[in-house]
Amino acid sequence: MNELLAVITITVLAVISPGGDFAMVTRNSYLYGKRAGVITALGIASAVWVHVGYTLLGVSVLLLQSPWLFNLVKVFGALYLIYIGISTFRHRVLMSNLTAESAVLPDKQAFKNGFVTNALNPKTTLFVLSTFSQIINPKTPLTVQLGYGVFMSAAHLLWFGMVAVMLSTPRIRTGLLSRQIYVNRVIGLILCALGAMLLLSSAD
Repeated sequence: MNELLAVITITVLAVISPGGDFAMVTRNSYLYGKRAGVITALGIASAVWVHVGYTLLGVSVLLLQSPWLFNLVKVFGALYLIYIGISTFRHRVLMSNLTAESAVLPDKQAFKNGFVTNALNPKTTLFVLSTFSQIINPKTPLTVQLGYGVFMSAAHLLWFGMVAVMLSTPRIRTGLLSRQIYVNRVIGLILCALGAMLLLSSAD
């Protein structure tokens, strides 16, 4: 029971803490609407299984013993965040609500945004590695460990799905769109700053 409570507590705290996933869902939800935001959240939740998968397969040992490999993951993640940040900063302004409604992000691209952001997110890597290596008992059955993975993925989907729904409601979205040039620049700068911090940390 203590193991379960620890996994639940750490997962909830890790999911709701601000980061690249949150910024990506925010970006897609207010620019393209609820569908794009929810599909982005689905991409994030799916990518959690990348981290759970290599952890259960033992690749986590390789990552922990080969700092250069972990740094390489951080660099790729950082460059992707910077690329999206620059794109958001320079995103063309949607001039009206009618134009905004016609602005559609393909489902495949929305899913890819979420999946890549999380798959290359060192925060999720560290969260999953630390949870499985420090909290879960080596004798914990594989089925239970897979159950923890299901919970981690579901927690990401639930939280970011809620964020997407909230930010895409007509009142909030209209308010954001009316100030979108500033919102775009703030979100773009946040994404670039997160990417820059990752690059700096990988250089240490």
